[in-house]
Amino acid sequence: MALASYAQTHPAAETIITNANVWTVDRNHPQAEAVAILGQRIVAVGTSTELDGWRGPQTKIIDAGGKLLLPGFNDAHVHFVQSGFQLDQVQLTDARTREQFVSRVAAQAKKLKKGEWMLGGEWDEQNWTPADLPTHDWIDAATVDNPVFIERHDGHEALANALAMKLAGVTASTKAPPGGEIVHDAQGNPTGVFKDAAQGLIEKAIPEPGLEARIKASKRALEYAASLGVTSVQAMVPDYQDIEAFSVLADRGELTSRIYTAPIETHWRDQAHIGIRHAFGSDFLRMGAVKGFADGSLGSTTAYFFEPYVDAPNTRGLLSSEMQPISGMRDRLTGADKAGLQLCIHAIGDQAISIVLDIFQDIENANGSSDRRWRIEHAQHVAPKDLQRFAALHVIASVQPYHAIDDGQWAERRIGPIRAKTTYPFRTFLDDGVKLAFGTDWPVAPVNPMLGLYAAVTRATLDGKHPGGWVPEQKINIQEAIEAYTLGSAFAEFQDKEKGSITPGKLADLILVSDNLLKIDPRAVRDAKVEMTMVGGKIVYGGPPQ
Repeated sequence: MALASYAQTHPAAETIITNANVWTVDRNHPQAEAVAILGQRIVAVGTSTELDGWRGPQTKIIDAGGKLLLPGFNDAHVHFVQSGFQLDQVQLTDARTREQFVSRVAAQAKKLKKGEWMLGGEWDEQNWTPADLPTHDWIDAATVDNPVFIERHDGHEALANALAMKLAGVTASTKAPPGGEIVHDAQGNPTGVFKDAAQGLIEKAIPEPGLEARIKASKRALEYAASLGVTSVQAMVPDYQDIEAFSVLADRGELTSRIYTAPIETHWRDQAHIGIRHAFGSDFLRMGAVKGFADGSLGSTTAYFFEPYVDAPNTRGLLSSEMQPISGMRDRLTGADKAGLQLCIHAIGDQAISIVLDIFQDIENANGSSDRRWRIEHAQHVAPKDLQRFAALHVIASVQPYHAIDDGQWAERRIGPIRAKTTYPFRTFLDDGVKLAFGTDWPVAPVNPMLGLYAAVTRATLDGKHPGGWVPEQKINIQEAIEAYTLGSAFAEFQDKEKGSITPGKLADLILVSDNLLKIDPRAVRDAKVEMTMVGGKIVYGGPPQ
């Protein structure tokens, strides 16, 4: 292939990666075997022979040993500081029985000081039989000295023990706020499960972690992300305290992933008043987006649908507190958009998605057309009538493929086979010209991109019951999946000119992979490993083959 480079006359490269199987995600030059790097950026891509001209006496040569070289993964939706904390908290994601759930909580309680809160969890009642929600009675005896508030893995409900409810002042007479639900037993007493906005009743009693704790959690998350080839993350943050931690690390030069932040939309004026617009900041830390919630989740029966749940016919889900009234959400988002801020709105149920699309249309009518890159986060269960509206409004589907192979184990029991046909509609989105941005929602799902790629190309559910794929017509191919996880995610944060492909002039965020993802059996993709992660030309994890 022809040499692609900055200029005819040039200084020597600082690093050349050679003998690589380069998949560039650049459609003009999709494949190569060598990459030259100067400073933080790629300066040339081509054959090893072509790049010999970039060698100098001080050039570091990395022999990739024929391994696959890709752009670094960009996770378009994470809760980064929360995930860092979760790495050291009680782990309940794979608890398969009530007994495992209780024993892990009891073991964690023994590690805590008296009065210290137990948080984290990420439990999923669908893992045990019967799939009953946990109650505070399960864990009270083991946690008499520690208040507990442990989340369901989707973050839309959590379990409090008796001590936590006492400290928060919650009783049988406590009313749930709009957009939330307190689960009660047959006697009318709270079971300890709080859904969506009702979680705030307990959260107000939990001490806020300080700056140093957030910095420590961020560093844990950064280290883990680097080991998996994640070189950029788009962090949905509850407030500005997480951003303060990122800023400290940026000043110290300790960020090993580039971070784009999206605080809650209710505080959009905080950014607008000081002139922040979308993608404002440096190569490593940027702001300019806002995150909003339209509804809850499928697993918590709080995703908002046109029709009732099959297994809970008394409900269609819940609109979030931000959507009550809908006109309030519309007014805030219209103001944020006019100020130049990017809108990233969580919507999972078909009616919630439809309402958000309606709001986007209203905003365009009010503010005119521009390159906004609106995003619907999750975009899981789309009504057929709304599929093509994504493309018509240029809305990005910011999606998490792993959720499909997790929820696919039980989703049809909840919404039936007809609605399932347009659930996680990746193929339809691409065919309609909709931009896909892949992520994980970590800690809701594992941050490992290989699992996301595997999910997108196989749709094989975790229980092994759909080896050919759940709703297989929505599979995409591995090249499309890699692009969604790199260039697609970069586009979703207005950074596709800076990263997302191995192209001269772009940031040298690169990963070396153990297996050729483009040729191996799709079922083997989940087992591939990242052997080297490079951010801005610096190795932050692993190294070249020995």
